[in-house]
Amino acid sequence: MNAKRSAPLDFTYSPAWNVLLLTVGAFVFTLGTKGVAVHHGFVTGGVFGTALLLSYLGTGLPAAAWYFLLNVPLFILGWIFVSRRFFFYSLYAMLMTAAFHQFLPVNLGVHEQLYAAVAAGVLCGGGTGMMLRSLGSGGGLDVVAVILNRRWGFGVGRFFFLYNAALFLLTLVSLPVDMVIASLILVFISSTVVDYVLSLFSQRKIAFIISERSEEIAKVILDDLKRGATFLKARGAFSGMDRNIVMTVINNIQLKRLEELVFTTDPEALFIVENTFSVLGGGFAKRKMY
Repeated sequence: MNAKRSAPLDFTYSPAWNVLLLTVGAFVFTLGTKGVAVHHGFVTGGVFGTALLLSYLGTGLPAAAWYFLLNVPLFILGWIFVSRRFFFYSLYAMLMTAAFHQFLPVNLGVHEQLYAAVAAGVLCGGGTGMMLRSLGSGGGLDVVAVILNRRWGFGVGRFFFLYNAALFLLTLVSLPVDMVIASLILVFISSTVVDYVLSLFSQRKIAFIISERSEEIAKVILDDLKRGATFLKARGAFSGMDRNIVMTVINNIQLKRLEELVFTTDPEALFIVENTFSVLGGGFAKRKMY
């Protein structure tokens, strides 16, 4: 049983899987930057966006070179505050991102500015999210975001958006207003997609079931769904009677089946469902160790 449980953990921690995520993520991110954003003069935000802005201002260095130089102090933080494994995976992703951007000739041919902002946001966010699903990151602000998320639970996408909002306020003097607005749209979409990709396959449902037949419902959950259940002690405000509320955590696929089992057992039950994105242990996700 222990071997079976450790198999998914070994797979997600394997170098091949993490290198694949980082390589594909860097490529998708480059499709958003080199394939769309640079052709419209967008600033994608973050450290790479800062590198793009510096290259637009005629500093003499390409964006890839600026990206590498700006990452040096951030990687020192990653070395100190996260782990050596995180450092080397992130270094690989950063070098791949810089190399793809420098040498990959790509133009997705999106001409309308609004469509380009949406497309670049989806691609940049998707690529960043894929890299963050690994045991590393894409470098840049990803390193700081992982530290903040790991220590204080601060949302990765939210951190990106706040940093980029401050960045664009400072660049209003050097970019046209419509370009700043389009870039902000790109960054907002990218931040949303990052959070979506990170929660993909991790969304769970917490179900609370209030019923006079809570014992039978808990048994059905254990026997039919093969999920755990917990009794929460409660007292009815109107009746003053003590009762057990059944709490269980399930995935989206099992939700409809649970609903059918509950109301088949007790048509008068009260069925409450909430979304949750972080469930560790108990047959669900393992704690991510960088």
